[in-house]
Amino acid sequence: MKIIKEFKEFAMHGSVLDLAIGIIIGGAFGKVVSSVVNDLLMPPLGVLMGGVDFSFLGIMIRDATTTHPAAVFRYGVFINNLIDFTIVTFAVFLLIKAVNRIKLGGEANALPAAATTKICPECAMSVPIAARRCGYCTSVLK
Repeated sequence: MKIIKEFKEFAMHGSVLDLAIGIIIGGAFGKVVSSVVNDLLMPPLGVLMGGVDFSFLGIMIRDATTTHPAAVFRYGVFINNLIDFTIVTFAVFLLIKAVNRIKLGGEANALPAAATTKICPECAMSVPIAARRCGYCTSVLK
């Protein structure tokens, strides 16, 4: 029964659940993007290019016979998949960019960098923060 308990702890670990949710949403997102490309973008693009349907573009390698189907080099499907990939990649880029902006709170809310120097009260020169004596006027620093 110990192995079941260990498996339950593993399966319920946050990163495993996040990964599973990401895969499920990613699969659904991929279907939506494929539909956008195949059903919304490619038909008008095909019309602009003279009525070409990219999914049917190909080069016949061997004609069909009674025993074998035709062998076709279908580069039109590759073009559709390449456009799918580009759109998905760009959408993921925009999503990650938005999440990072939210997570970091934007540049305006960024914390200032920690000071590495301080100003000598006697000569107004910049000295390292750990210095106990000014390197310019040799006055003792607090």
